[in-house]
Amino acid sequence: MENRKIPVISSYLKRNIIYVPEVIDKASGIRVNGKLIRSLVFSTDVAILKNINADAIMAVYPFTPQPVITQAIMTAASVPVFCGVGGGITTGKRSVNLALHAEFQGAIGVVVNAPTTNDVVRELADTIDIPVVVTVTTINTDILERIKAGATILNVSGANKTPEIVASIRQDFPDIPIIATGGPTDESILKTIEAGANAITYTPPTSPELFSELMNKYRGEL
Repeated sequence: MENRKIPVISSYLKRNIIYVPEVIDKASGIRVNGKLIRSLVFSTDVAILKNINADAIMAVYPFTPQPVITQAIMTAASVPVFCGVGGGITTGKRSVNLALHAEFQGAIGVVVNAPTTNDVVRELADTIDIPVVVTVTTINTDILERIKAGATILNVSGANKTPEIVASIRQDFPDIPIIATGGPTDESILKTIEAGANAITYTPPTSPELFSELMNKYRGEL
């Protein structure tokens, strides 16, 4: 069957939303509880989250996870949310409790950082009924042990090494779902997808950056 053109509808007030790079559509996506996810916005800015067309939200931030932050994001979100529950400074029983709370608040999955031990991953998998997303930052990670411990999805974040790490994982584990950072260009995103990533995280411009562009436009109109 020939590809059919997708009609595009946008209201006047929504014409300035952020669009994720179209090249992400080339990813296979990951279907989580019926939701097909190809693009994830990496942000906790609720104004950004309300004005972007990403399929899901990767709500991970460099502070101790707090239920009130999860609640604010879940309230603003109109798409599925993967919530960070620690793994570095915050770990152990606290991470497990945060994960359970995130599930109760409606998160579609929880994300733990690379330092998380396999014991904590195992306890998370035994406690919650949503996917456990384990972050991978180096090619030396023992992926088999992560999967045995209960990792449902791998989140590869290896900077410019990301495609290499994804390709290495995909060679040994052809069926494990992989989310990965795509980098700043269409070329780097496509390279990550071709390496085997099923979904891509996209870091949008910040609100101050967007506001600066808008103010420059306004100044030019005066």
